[in-house]
Amino acid sequence: MTTLATADIGALLQLVPVRRAGAALLLAAVGLPVIGVVIVGLDIMPVRFAMMHVALLGIAFGLLTGLDPVLCALVACALAGAGVAPLARTPDGLSGAMGLLMSLAVAAALLLLAVSGVNASGAFALLWGSILSVGTPDLLVLGALAVLVPGLFWWKRRDIGLLLYDRELAQCSGVAVRALTAALLVLVAVAVAGAIKLTGALLVDALTLLPALAARRLGTSLKSITLWAIGIGVTVNLTGFLLALWLDWPPGPVLVLTAGALVLAVPLISERRTSPWRAPASASLPSSH
Repeated sequence: MTTLATADIGALLQLVPVRRAGAALLLAAVGLPVIGVVIVGLDIMPVRFAMMHVALLGIAFGLLTGLDPVLCALVACALAGAGVAPLARTPDGLSGAMGLLMSLAVAAALLLLAVSGVNASGAFALLWGSILSVGTPDLLVLGALAVLVPGLFWWKRRDIGLLLYDRELAQCSGVAVRALTAALLVLVAVAVAGAIKLTGALLVDALTLLPALAARRLGTSLKSITLWAIGIGVTVNLTGFLLALWLDWPPGPVLVLTAGALVLAVPLISERRTSPWRAPASASLPSSH
């Protein structure tokens, strides 16, 4: 196995693409793990799979029209997230809609690529990630998420806490459940699209779900879980990125394996205490209804 010396890694870190990639991962570590808390809390796992396919459709449209593919993916995912919000009243209704959305999106993307003559390898390459191609627009999107997501959590922490704990309780307490759910779904969709170049849409769990899953074992409230998720995200992203540079391996898979190793190690370093936010293994995650 070929590894780089410390001096070589230092030289790499002086390169603009590498520094942009590191900055993007730091920004992603602030916003995306909090999105993972939303995904787990609302029990909307199918959404991220659907958005991967919607992102492919947006990328295909961008390649066809000459527009920025990632921007098109962001817009497509945001519109899809807003469109499925009314179906989020029950997990079953959302799951069925996501299955239909996935099928239609990937079929439309493949048809668009086929009839337009656009090189399909370029579209699929973005799904696997290209972290060293991160540009200023990508940093702006991730920076916006790093501000908006924690900001929304702080501003609406009571409402979000009630919504993630029990939808009916939130509604009875005067929370605007539909509007808040729609806003969270749009953020989830945009976050998936925004992470495309970092790990690829297929490995976005490394930046969203895995830090959130580890944080749920360590935190005892929504606030502490959120802070743990951000801290774990920063640790995983920096460690995984430096490890990938040292080993000269693709960053995406290394980030996933680093985050996965931390999730598996958490039960060994901290006793799991039962709380409203951390149900026993035999219990289901907080539901959206």
